[in-house]
Amino acid sequence: MRPVPEKAAASRRAPSSGAGSAEPGTPTVLQVLRRLDCGTRGLTEPEAEERLARWGPNTVPAHRGPSWPRLFARGLRDPFTGVLLCVGLVSAVVASWGTACVVLALVAVSGALRAHGECRADRSLAALRALVVTTATVLRRADGESAPVEREIPVDELVPGDVIRLGPGDPVPADVRLLRSHGLSVHQAELTGESSPVPKDAADSATPEGGGPFDRPQLCFQGSGVASGSGTAVVVETGERTRFAAARALAAARRGPSAFDTCVHGVSWALVRFMLLVPPLVLLADAALRGPGLATVPFAVAVAVAVVPEMLPVVVTTCLARGASALARTRGVLVRRLPALHDLGAVDVLCLDKTGTLTQDRPTVDGALDAAGRHDPEVLHWAAVNAWWTLQLADLPAPDALDEALLDAAVLGATGAGGAYEGDSAPGAGGAVLGAAYECDLAAYEGLAPEAYEGDLEAAEGRAPEEYEGVAAQPFDPVRRLAVAVVRTPGRIGTHTVVVKGAPEAVLERCATTGPERRRLLALGARQAERGLRVLAVATAERPARLSRALAPGDPRGLTFRGFVTLRDAVAPTAAGALAALADRGVAVKILTGDHPGTALRACRDLGMPVDADRVLTADHVDGLGDRELAEAAGRTTVFARCAPEHKARIAAALRTGGHTVGFLGDGVNDLPALRVADVGISPRDAVPAVRETADVVLAGRDLGHLGHAVDAGRRSSANVTTYLRVSLSANLGNAVAVLVVGLLTSFPPMLPALVLVQNLCFDAAQVSFASDRPHPAVLRRPAAPDARALLRFVTGFGALNAAADLATLAVLALAPHGPGGTAAFHSGWFTENLLTQALVMVLLRTGRRTARGRTPGPVGWAALALAATGVVLPLTPLGAPLALTALPVHCYLLLGAVLAGYAAVLTVLRGRGAAGAGTPPDGAGGGGRAGRRRGAAV
Repeated sequence: MRPVPEKAAASRRAPSSGAGSAEPGTPTVLQVLRRLDCGTRGLTEPEAEERLARWGPNTVPAHRGPSWPRLFARGLRDPFTGVLLCVGLVSAVVASWGTACVVLALVAVSGALRAHGECRADRSLAALRALVVTTATVLRRADGESAPVEREIPVDELVPGDVIRLGPGDPVPADVRLLRSHGLSVHQAELTGESSPVPKDAADSATPEGGGPFDRPQLCFQGSGVASGSGTAVVVETGERTRFAAARALAAARRGPSAFDTCVHGVSWALVRFMLLVPPLVLLADAALRGPGLATVPFAVAVAVAVVPEMLPVVVTTCLARGASALARTRGVLVRRLPALHDLGAVDVLCLDKTGTLTQDRPTVDGALDAAGRHDPEVLHWAAVNAWWTLQLADLPAPDALDEALLDAAVLGATGAGGAYEGDSAPGAGGAVLGAAYECDLAAYEGLAPEAYEGDLEAAEGRAPEEYEGVAAQPFDPVRRLAVAVVRTPGRIGTHTVVVKGAPEAVLERCATTGPERRRLLALGARQAERGLRVLAVATAERPARLSRALAPGDPRGLTFRGFVTLRDAVAPTAAGALAALADRGVAVKILTGDHPGTALRACRDLGMPVDADRVLTADHVDGLGDRELAEAAGRTTVFARCAPEHKARIAAALRTGGHTVGFLGDGVNDLPALRVADVGISPRDAVPAVRETADVVLAGRDLGHLGHAVDAGRRSSANVTTYLRVSLSANLGNAVAVLVVGLLTSFPPMLPALVLVQNLCFDAAQVSFASDRPHPAVLRRPAAPDARALLRFVTGFGALNAAADLATLAVLALAPHGPGGTAAFHSGWFTENLLTQALVMVLLRTGRRTARGRTPGPVGWAALALAATGVVLPLTPLGAPLALTALPVHCYLLLGAVLAGYAAVLTVLRGRGAAGAGTPPDGAGGGGRAGRRRGAAV
């Protein structure tokens, strides 16, 4: 990269021409050249070097993933990790070194796991980055007197004023203004979402009313690619000033808090408030009972710290990392940001573009109609003749997508499937058959001689293969909007047939029809377009050979109108099933597309998504709505058409404002802003590199079924985290309340610090098993959106029950005849009861009303058994003496068993009522996105 002088810094910030400006009209070629101070012969080498120094290289800042240390440090900014760090600090202040070391170790392990998972995803994504073209064909001169010479230069050396050549398959290396063009069309789906190539033309013409820069045929933009034709253009914007770079800049905006962030923040702040509230209350209670003093400060701090679930970062990170690893290993899905997996499980609205996800970005023939609107295979036959000879004689580098669809349909009809067209004049008739049957690939026929193909083409008409012979052809011209082919008329020596296909207006203008008839035919074509179909008109004329040679490839007139061929976007074969599966999971799909509303509605109907007209909004209607109005309208709208990048981002933001958790699936630069606004951004693996680098989740392909698996993985992980929070917080709160009550009412501590540490370590180790748990299948049927308030209500209720069980245990130990006596026995009894209670909570709050009959215990079951065994056996082993534990009499174990049985019965009844009242599955995954959380659905 060459240095840029400081004096040029201000000039680099200003655009150099009208390609990316907000001017009301498109500048003429002369105006652009004057503004750029250049000519059509290209720049000289000294001029190019000076401009490169002034404007800088033609590069967009590359995405660089954060390093491992930075990811680790970013993980420490997590709110709950901050709570744990405060716990460790407070523990160190009160000289509880064991607790402080354990907490800090858990924080370090959690941060390392999270950073490692995200680094591994970034490395995998880097390996998928597609190679980019690094050179462009440019006209340069050695000096002002020299002739221009074509040569290849690195793309990053292009400067405003350079004259470049564009050919089929070339990417557009910068924002350019066409100087000359010949049959030029470009793919700009990555910028606008349009599924079809867009015709471009260098002629000076007025900008369409209400059209944006992408509607100007004279302009081509970085990020698009040449589909057909050729052209010469002058570079008007490079580097950070291109439309491509502007879209990336919009994507760099800071994303608001996601569903995962909202939940973690709510729980964290509740714990912080509890930790700040408990010590003053303990001091006040102790002062009322025993008089003023500071002797209970360490005890008060210990009670506050005891509520914090120390293993939360480790369990959350392990759950998400296991889910992400399984997706990458079995489905090829990369999760680049681990919390995004949780957000994906909470998604209740999925926004996506139609092109490339629901459709295959290629058209298929829907029907062939004559002038009366009746099915007529002869119309398709003539359209295919035009397509074939245009491809053969015009020497196109690749077949046009529409021509390929016509040839596929003609070959299929010739082999006996032509009956599929019957009834196509009725809306939707025949579409399903054609969509399934037209899988022929033109490449399969490219090895055949023209005569062999003619034989297939004419079989349906009963004509011999040698009856056709191509004479001349002109490919589709974006100015005239038609293609012309001339063939010898079978059986008539000296006569040629001119076959024309193209836009209905352009073809009918050249037909020998009256004004009323022309208007009727245009209305017939318009009705087909309103059904979301693309319409081609077909016309023919017979000419004497000497005249046809003079006309071809000219501008034929006096044609005979044959009819219309209608085409539609081919739907992805797995899209309908994937959409149905997402609907079963409670995910509403909304389509945000740059296409015409009718085209989007047609795709919805083909996919089994009936959409009413009142559930469609276009970009101009979106512009007329305020933020609150748009939030209300977005919830009831299914299709948003004619959307620019800013519309997609605004709609995603409006849905989030309306209480939804939003996922956005996109693959083009026009989707970048919306990817950043959504809770979770998703892209296919073959998306634009800038999109893959921005997305949180990268799918293995364009099959939406992969997304369904990712949603399932997110919901499983979220359910496990929710279960862990319930179990851990309920048990911790109950123990803390019991310890607080006993500590204030007795003269000895209810449990020694060493025992508290051992008990916490045992419980924490057992709870890691939640990361490997398989929750109830009902979890997959609704968005996993835990509500912090509902969670805290749940924890408060069951924590009180747990505290009651602890106090009942102490009462039994104190009041039972022939009690054990001594503080060691009380410590031992409470230690055993605590671990047994926590084991019960792990099992009962995990399974709810459903038991594991007929199944071996899962990871949680085995962990609970190990925890219970530790509580019973540890006081009996030699390790019990150093911890001041002792064996209890047999009748005390029986009494403890009675307390635990009553606790388990009450817990089971209350848990069953809570799940039934909330309408949630036993695992309590919650539901309904942010709206569900606001209603308190997750209990």
